[in-house]
Amino acid sequence: MKKTGLFFGSFNPVHTGHMILANFFAEHTDLDEVQLVVTPQNPLKKRSNLLQDYHRLYMARLATEPYTKINVSNVEFQLPKPNYTIVTLTHLSDTYPGREFVLLMGEDSLVSLPKWRNYEMILENYEIYVYPRITPVETNLKSHPHVRFFDEAPIVQISASSIRKDLKEGKEVRPLLPPEVYKYIMEMGFYR
Repeated sequence: MKKTGLFFGSFNPVHTGHMILANFFAEHTDLDEVQLVVTPQNPLKKRSNLLQDYHRLYMARLATEPYTKINVSNVEFQLPKPNYTIVTLTHLSDTYPGREFVLLMGEDSLVSLPKWRNYEMILENYEIYVYPRITPVETNLKSHPHVRFFDEAPIVQISASSIRKDLKEGKEVRPLLPPEVYKYIMEMGFYR
């Protein structure tokens, strides 16, 4: 059975930190592939300064093009809004019955998991692979049998919000973005 890791995010924009983590899970775990699931709108976040869906999807495709085990999914674009992870997981499991889906998230997201819609169903039916953050967090979900911590995963201190802020202030962000994504952002004048 093919095992697919799902890395959800607004990817506004996709950056090298996302790619480092996606590549870690694709190359150093039992996953066959990792999909960046571009989310139209996170129900827990404000919509302000979110680029249009198709631009974020296109940048994610530019970033993943060189990788054989990392690709992009726009599955949430076709699902009812706002998007809930349990709905997406159920839809994918029904659409691809021969595939096993695993959720990839930072330990900070694991802490907020109890706020997610039907989070008990997620924990019961899907594995969650967790990557560390610089400040470890406490949660009783760490001991759940479907939660696996990967302490050897790189700790990435790059955020899309700081990249957007730097772009607005005219600072150099080239090292933080895949080259094709940087080029597209510059051509389109995004985040100015």
